[in-house]
Order: sequence, then C-alpha cells, then structure tokens
Amino acid sequence: MNDIPNLKDFSSRLRDEAAEEPTLEVPQGEPTSKTQIIAIYGKGGIGKSFTLANLSHMMAEQGKRVLLIGCDPKSDTTSLLFGGKACPTIIETSTRKKLAGEEVSIGDVCFKRGGVFAMELGGPEVGRGCGGRGIIHGFELLEKLGFHDWDFDYVLLDFLGDVVCGGFGLPIARDMAQKVILVASNDLQSLYVANNVCSAVEYFRKLGGNVGVAGLVINKDDGSGEAQAFAEVAGIPVLASIPQDDDLRKKSANYQIVGTDASEWGGLFAALGDAVAIAPPVRPTPVDQDGLLALFDGSETGAGITLEPATDEDMRGKFYEVKPSLEVVYDDA
Repeated sequence: MNDIPNLKDFSSRLRDEAAEEPTLEVPQGEPTSKTQIIAIYGKGGIGKSFTLANLSHMMAEQGKRVLLIGCDPKSDTTSLLFGGKACPTIIETSTRKKLAGEEVSIGDVCFKRGGVFAMELGGPEVGRGCGGRGIIHGFELLEKLGFHDWDFDYVLLDFLGDVVCGGFGLPIARDMAQKVILVASNDLQSLYVANNVCSAVEYFRKLGGNVGVAGLVINKDDGSGEAQAFAEVAGIPVLASIPQDDDLRKKSANYQIVGTDASEWGGLFAALGDAVAIAPPVRPTPVDQDGLLALFDGSETGAGITLEPATDEDMRGKFYEVKPSLEVVYDDA
C-alpha cells in the first residue's frame, strides 16, 4: 500500500507548472560565422540612413568589409553614400531583367564607394503592392546571388520601424540577424517605434529566437533625456548620442559623409563603430503605453486626461429616442 503515489501532491505540482510562463528560448552559442548581420530599425525620417551611411563608411576606413543593404521602400539608405545618386533597386532590376529574359547579376544591383558595398532592395510602386512582400522577394533573390557565401565582416540592414508586417520583421522572426540597433530621438513617436521593435524582439525570443537588441543610437539629441530614460527602462545601452547640430544637418542635406577621419565628427562614428562591434544582443524589456508617456512631461502628453465613455444618446444625436424596454422587472418581495 506504501507504493501508491500521492496524487494530491502530483496535482498540486501540475498546477504550479501550468502557472509558469513557458520559456522556449534557445540557448545562444558562439556564432558559426564571423559575419555580423545587424538590423537597424527606427521611425521614418529619424536618421537611420544618415547614421548607417556614416557608420558604414567609418567601418570601411577602419579596414572592415561592410555591406550596406537598404530595406526601406523609399530606397534612400544609400543616397548619402553616393552623393544623392539613386541606386537601381533589386526589385525594379529583377522585374526589368525578367521581362527581357535575362538573369540578374551582382553588378546590376551592388555598388561601391569608400570601401563600402551597398544596395537597395526597393519596393513596389505606391498603391501597387505590399512593401513587406517586396522585402521577402528581395532577400530570396539575394540568396540566389550567393548571399550566404559572401565574405563580409558586417552586413548592415536598414529597416523601416513604423511598419509591423512580417516582411519588415524578417531579420527578427527568422533569426537572420544576430542583433538589432534602434535609432530614435527625444520624441514620443520615435520612442514608440523603438518600443514596438523591442516588443517584437521579446515576442520572438519567447518562441525560441536568438535576436537581441544591441542598443540605442540617439539622433538629433537635444539633451532633454527622454531617449536615455527609455533605454534605461528597456534595459538596453545607449551606443551613441549624435547631437542636434546645424553643421550635421547641413552636411547631411548636401550628401556629405562625416563618418571619416577627415571630419570633425569622425571620432563620434569611430566610437559608434567600436560599440556596435562589441555590444551583445540583450533581451529588452518593452514598456506599455502609460510607461512610455511617463518618460515625458505630463503637459506635453496630456497627463491627467480621463477617458469618458460615450453613450447611445451621444452617438444618435438628434435621432435619439427612448425606446420601451423589454426587460422584465419584478416587484420587491
């Protein structure tokens, strides 16, 4: 009789186990390839292309082999690198070649300057297709061109962070990149996008992914501190703070590279390159909407406003009329 198991204790242990949040995270070992593939995300117009063009140029000056891939439908990642000239995109080149019955070669879509190799995936014309699907198609073509056999120290992917569809989440969802870098400023919208990307990273880590956030680059930093505060609550480091400076603005507008030893800003991008190289991919802690708003002065975000529920009378306006209820009301006993 002593061999009968204690089923009550067994049931209790099952309940405790069921209450635990599952962890499907795969242990991350040493990378099998020396190439670091890094995806950069940020709000449209926040300065990802400016940051990446100068960062890639500085890395090349430091003797690194760098491939820069623009994954934004605007196809503007490489414009600063090439003095404002637009690269033929992979998607438009693939379409044109296919119509002519020709194969796409690497020289049709990849170009060089200052030691940086660069290309643009591109996207569909406005209103004529899905940007995320274009990203997937572009990477399928890169694989046919030998992407996994290329010899680079760094592959930098410039992704639009505003869009949450699967195509733009490809590096995170498929473990294509080892780590993610966020670009934001001291404004609510750019930090909202950065927080969304952190949420995506956290979601796929729970599903067994290994991509982490290497850190945040604060662009156009005016010293107000909101982006720094976000990095602290999200548990990610600040890799660099690029100041809000009129000289930087003018040089960027004139397609001038400042990520070079010949520029007074060269040291900033050299330090960023060093930080990017060694920053480990960490698991971020995204915050909720109230937590994000709490980073800002309440007078700027509408703090203290309460949500007042609307009524059926509000919605119907002048057409509102009281209708007899079919509810049965019982007299008090």
